Amino acid sequence: MRPSLRVAATLAAAAALVTGCGSGDDWSQPHPKPSAVGNLGPGFIDPAAPPAPEATATPRPGSWDGVHPSKGYRVALLTAGSDRPTRTLVKAVEEWAGAEHVDLRKVVADGPSDLLPSITKALEMGPDLIVSAGNDLIDPLATVTPSHLSQQFLVVGAELAEPTHNVTAVDWSGASFRGEGLGASSTYDPASFTPVRSAASIRAGVAAVLNDLTGIVIWLDTV
Repeated sequence: MRPSLRVAATLAAAAALVTGCGSGDDWSQPHPKPSAVGNLGPGFIDPAAPPAPEATATPRPGSWDGVHPSKGYRVALLTAGSDRPTRTLVKAVEEWAGAEHVDLRKVVADGPSDLLPSITKALEMGPDLIVSAGNDLIDPLATVTPSHLSQQFLVVGAELAEPTHNVTAVDWSGASFRGEGLGASSTYDPASFTPVRSAASIRAGVAAVLNDLTGIVIWLDTV
């Protein structure tokens, strides 16, 4: 083999190895357990009386700002629907992930028949956290989440009616959908899904999850 061809072959083999090691679409490589960097501020919860499972906590606005995910936090963003509230939530999660250097991967449900398969796909990726955005996912999540108690879920802009300890939600007045045919604590209002409130929802929710305050509803009162 001529030297030039030998060099080209060597470079191609090296490139193939690099590509193979870096693919990791299932996040199968060893990964340290995620942790909170920073502390919750006063007023997030009452340390003397932490919220019970399925309870609602109303943290002081901004009390979550000091909490950040540790390096390499793996988040699967599960989304369904193209309505403005869902788009606003998705953008907020993507901007948060960029600012926090989170390893974010997106799973989009392509219509009603793809809702359950999309949840399965997100689970198979093995993320540290699955974030859900879109009311269409609530009923399927209520079906799936009790069977995957080791996987943490965060629902933004909606909630599950009877969440297990691995499902945390962030709601506010105008965003408390709990599933088809179920009552909600407030009337659905698409205009309530502002960029500021949506950004607060992902930060407050992740702060709760990283501090093991899970299985509850975080209610954003004055954001």
